[in-house]
Amino acid sequence: MKRLALALVALAILGGPALAEEPKEKAKEPEKKEAEKTVVVGAKAPEFKIKDSQGKEINLADLTAKGPVLVRLTCGCSGCDKELAYFQEIAAEYKAEGLISLAVFREPDAKVETYVKEKKLNMLYAVDSDGKSWGVFQTKTMPTNILIAKGGKIISIAAGCDPSGLLANRVSEQVAETLKTTAVDVKKTVNEKKPEEKKGEK
Repeated sequence: MKRLALALVALAILGGPALAEEPKEKAKEPEKKEAEKTVVVGAKAPEFKIKDSQGKEINLADLTAKGPVLVRLTCGCSGCDKELAYFQEIAAEYKAEGLISLAVFREPDAKVETYVKEKKLNMLYAVDSDGKSWGVFQTKTMPTNILIAKGGKIISIAAGCDPSGLLANRVSEQVAETLKTTAVDVKKTVNEKKPEEKKGEK
């Protein structure tokens, strides 16, 4: 009896793997492909419409039909605040050459209105508290600056905050190249103005 039992156990051990079903490989789940990025240098700018503080529609296509446009997706944090002065200088220096500057703030409306008055903002602006504009331009970075040529072709995308003014200077050079004019050293210009501003505050 013992021998029979042992034989059955041996048969189970030896024959088990042969008789048992081979474990099936788990079906590989199809890899989720990220949406293809279309907001890239050289591509056509996306369709973008937003309302300004007065409820008037700003249509990017209408703006780029007139001339190059610099869209700045930003907020009022300390870094973006320090960097704003350089982009205000870009807006001022190249406006006569045809540059249109548009700032989109991801802040509550009331806060932006106060901020705009305080900074004497010299460009078109709109408020996007929900951050949908960042989705349209396929970026999560604050701030992101998109330079678009007349006609709608994206020339450059400068993402990230740089309170030193170096990034703004590169954008200034790209704007100048687009407009076929002399580049303005906005870093130097703004830094030279700072002592004068401090004197005026006294």
